[in-house]
Amino acid sequence: MGNIRSFVLMAALTALFMGVGALIGGTTGAVIALVIAGGMNLFAFWNSDKAVLNMTGAREVDLRTAPDLVAMVHGLADRAGMPRPKVFIIETDQPNAFATGRNPQNAAVAATTGLLRSLTRDEIAGVMAHELAHIRHRDTLTMTITATMAGAISMLANFGLLFGGSDRDRPGGLIGTLALMILAPLAAGLVQMAISRSREYEADRLGAEICGNPGWLASALQKIEHLARARINPQAERNPALAHLFIINPLNGQGADNLFSTHPATANRVAALMKLQPARQSGIPRVRPRSRGPWA
Repeated sequence: MGNIRSFVLMAALTALFMGVGALIGGTTGAVIALVIAGGMNLFAFWNSDKAVLNMTGAREVDLRTAPDLVAMVHGLADRAGMPRPKVFIIETDQPNAFATGRNPQNAAVAATTGLLRSLTRDEIAGVMAHELAHIRHRDTLTMTITATMAGAISMLANFGLLFGGSDRDRPGGLIGTLALMILAPLAAGLVQMAISRSREYEADRLGAEICGNPGWLASALQKIEHLARARINPQAERNPALAHLFIINPLNGQGADNLFSTHPATANRVAALMKLQPARQSGIPRVRPRSRGPWA
């Protein structure tokens, strides 16, 4: 259902894009805006992992520098039948994590030092499994496409203001053009946030399957939500556009499952995970790292 919902929402973005182009007048402006926005997002897509990791100050670790964490991620990836991603650690007290990369062959997962210090081994396994689920679902690709469409819609709206604000022949005239400039990007942003929330639910479900126990991820989400509200994530605060990448919204504000949230409410996510508990709890071995040592 999550994949279907994302497809429907992306179709809505496409329809909105075409509608804005039609309102501005003709296809020329739409094509130009789409080409420019597509080029910008294509460049960002190929370099998104490096840009995100640089902006968050993440440092790469391996079996020598963080044996427990890297071995755990490798074990979970092997269990899921997917390539082993690179592993990074971010120096911040706020517990959080994210995944990045254009596909499973070019991916990375990152965890904060606050997460490694605050959560149990099983909870960390649940979080890392959630991030691997994002990679397996190619959510970075999905969000890149939605970002392209949302950016193109915003550019079209700006074209309407700059080149047609006084055109009285356009439906609605000047007032209609101003409304288009304001409402079209807002609608695109709302759809983009809805897709982000949808992908979180799917990653929770598959993450629970990968780690073998929905309770681990549910417990981790509750703990991260509680601690994240009391601890600042400086890197995320400086780059709020990255908020949708993290497992829990890293920006200090009230989390809510509403139109203006990039993440579902934690209580809703925990409830969905608990529904999986009876079917997944027994008969699945725990994932343990192959070596023991410090997390970071």
